[in-house]
Amino acid sequence: MTGSGPDLLLLLTNAVYGTAYVAQREALADVPPGLLGFARLAVASLILWPFLRRPPGTRTEPGDSAKIFWMGTLGFGVAYVLSHFGLARSTATNGALLITMEPVSMMLLSPLVLGERLRRREGLGAVLVLFGAVLVVLNGVPGVTVALLPHWRGDALLVLSALAFASYSVLGRDVLRRWDARVVTARSILWGAASMLPVVAAEAAVGFRPRWTAQGTIATLYLAIVVTALAYLAWNAALARVTAPRAAIFINVQPVVGVALGIGFLGESATLYTLVGAALVLAGLAVTTTSRVSA
Repeated sequence: MTGSGPDLLLLLTNAVYGTAYVAQREALADVPPGLLGFARLAVASLILWPFLRRPPGTRTEPGDSAKIFWMGTLGFGVAYVLSHFGLARSTATNGALLITMEPVSMMLLSPLVLGERLRRREGLGAVLVLFGAVLVVLNGVPGVTVALLPHWRGDALLVLSALAFASYSVLGRDVLRRWDARVVTARSILWGAASMLPVVAAEAAVGFRPRWTAQGTIATLYLAIVVTALAYLAWNAALARVTAPRAAIFINVQPVVGVALGIGFLGESATLYTLVGAALVLAGLAVTTTSRVSA
């Protein structure tokens, strides 16, 4: 995969991730948050089971297995718990907005952990994309927080989930330089499923039970198969070929897709801020994807 291939894959992957907020809200109406996270990861693990074995000749370094363990435990297990419990106490719109903490965290951590930085042109693109995403979701210029305050408990969990999601890519970027992306994805998802078991047991102990309606089941399977198994395969395949800060820019596509789905399928109205924000995102992505990929 060379040239614009990784950028296109990152764009498509984050467009898929952007559909997850609505699907998660649908699933959470029927399924407890911890069980939803476990179901997503368990089904995805079954799909990716054939890729668990590391191919002979894979170059490894000390600590690789530990990084994959923490990718699954923090980047999936902890992130899904925080995200699902946060969305149950907030809104899908706030969830889409607050995911912008993930690319910001990746851009800040990558120079310290990986020694990777954005080039000047990529930095300009990142600013345009981030501001455009915030503009779209807030439906205005940032600074007025009234819409966020009523859900502050859920929003705080969503911020922490974004930080946990960021750890997945920061930890995984180094391993993906040496390992097959399919193996890393399969193993990290399996560790994530295992880390969810205590949460599922705790929910069952206090009487949380799923209803498993047709709508909730379809939403759960979509999250497991498309958003978790297939999209993370694509994300890791692209992350193996681009720097983490550059990949982070594309995460800002998610809130724009979430708002677009609300307009197209839920009858929500588009405003001037929506159009300007979307234009900024597209402009920022254009600046980023036409810049030279940094090593």
